[in-house]
Amino acid sequence: MLRVYNTLTGSKDPFEPLVPGHVRMYVCGVTVYDYCHIGHARSALVFDVLRRYLEYSGCVVEFAKNFTDVDDKIIKRANEQGVSCEHITTTYINAYYEDMEKLGVRRATLEPRATEHIADIVVLVGRLLAKGMAYRVEGDVYFQVDRYPVYGRLSKRKVDDLQSGARVDVDERKRHPMDFALWKGSKPGEPSWESPWGSGRPGWHIECSAMAMRHLGETFDIHGGGMDLIFPHHENEIAQSCGATGKEFARYWVHNGFVQINQEKMSKSLGNFFTIRDIFQKSEWPDPVTGEMLRYFLLSTHYRSPLDFSDQSLKEAKNALNGFYDLFERLNESAPVHGAADQQMRDATARAREAFVAAMDDDLNTPNAVAALQKLRGETNKAIEVGLSGEMRRVVRQEFRVLGAVLNLLQLDSWQFKSRPVSASVTVNTEAVTTLSDEDIVGMLAARLAAKQSKNYQRADQLRAELASHGITIEDRPDGTSRWKR
Repeated sequence: MLRVYNTLTGSKDPFEPLVPGHVRMYVCGVTVYDYCHIGHARSALVFDVLRRYLEYSGCVVEFAKNFTDVDDKIIKRANEQGVSCEHITTTYINAYYEDMEKLGVRRATLEPRATEHIADIVVLVGRLLAKGMAYRVEGDVYFQVDRYPVYGRLSKRKVDDLQSGARVDVDERKRHPMDFALWKGSKPGEPSWESPWGSGRPGWHIECSAMAMRHLGETFDIHGGGMDLIFPHHENEIAQSCGATGKEFARYWVHNGFVQINQEKMSKSLGNFFTIRDIFQKSEWPDPVTGEMLRYFLLSTHYRSPLDFSDQSLKEAKNALNGFYDLFERLNESAPVHGAADQQMRDATARAREAFVAAMDDDLNTPNAVAALQKLRGETNKAIEVGLSGEMRRVVRQEFRVLGAVLNLLQLDSWQFKSRPVSASVTVNTEAVTTLSDEDIVGMLAARLAAKQSKNYQRADQLRAELASHGITIEDRPDGTSRWKR
């Protein structure tokens, strides 16, 4: 059974969705004013894998991840460039999709934007005012923190000890320093919408509460994001959501750790700030960094632990993946009908599956899950030396595909990996790729071997010529089997 570390309780809790077999999950997405960095990549990947594992476990996952498309940083960037806020947000939403596709991150089932939910936000702010949990100051509306007695329960802080963590300067008109804006009165040159309190725009925190409740209900299963969002963003989400509804907002709060660069905090001022695009375009590498390499590296550290990014780490990921795909080439070689190591490999694949699931059930322990795949790789290489039948080779390769799909690793054919595609996506454009799949080649080699054994050399030569037309070369061995390569 899956257990996840719940920031709200401070412990690993058994995961039990409100509706058995149906998971509703909300993850805070990006504020679209710039390109995504490696920290965004880690967060996106963590919740992509959580979603995939829940689906692997048999659940239907309703996954919402928002875009914050109205914010002080967006307004500032638009003013700096002399363009509209919509131009900025459209540019960087498109860039986000490009980056995530390269990383192999699936789109969420729901991707709400703040500007599309102004009516929901206005209703939610009105509920808080009506309950006496918010107050108006001229055209602004603030949440009154001391009206929510358990404020700080997520971050484990006391109100009196907290310092303001808002995105804007402290407003002296607030009743308490920790009160936060639900609605901001309009200023010249800023986007605005009409409300009962005058023209304005939503505060940062209220956006996510309104979008989550609109699409997933007032109480749902999982709320996720980076550790930097625990306070004040998620703390404020809890306060305003629970304050408005009187119900628990999200039952499990899941947060991923920070990314460091060569053991230093990532910072533009230190010159060690990397966008996802920077990494994919690293010019000093002889081969391009691929999405699968980056995924393998990110998953080799537990999602809650600090992650140290370095060139050496990427090279280690590349070498590890080379080892897997070299094995898959060996599995595609011609093999005897019966293998001396077949039963040994049946047992090994069963153990690998059990170890993989146990690791993922333990708070999404992807390093141990990857280790289970690495162990299976080693056992498979040894079994090939002993003797592994063609059927068992297909079974083993399929096991790597099925378990690897949870992490979106090891899904490519060997020739695709060797060609170094930038994207981690496993979708192949069949119009652009005309060569045979690995499975087709193995089947044709088996047919060629059977033709040779029945002394139908004309048919064997035809099959060899057909393989050659697809760029496949064959090396015949003394025992009658063959090796092939593209």
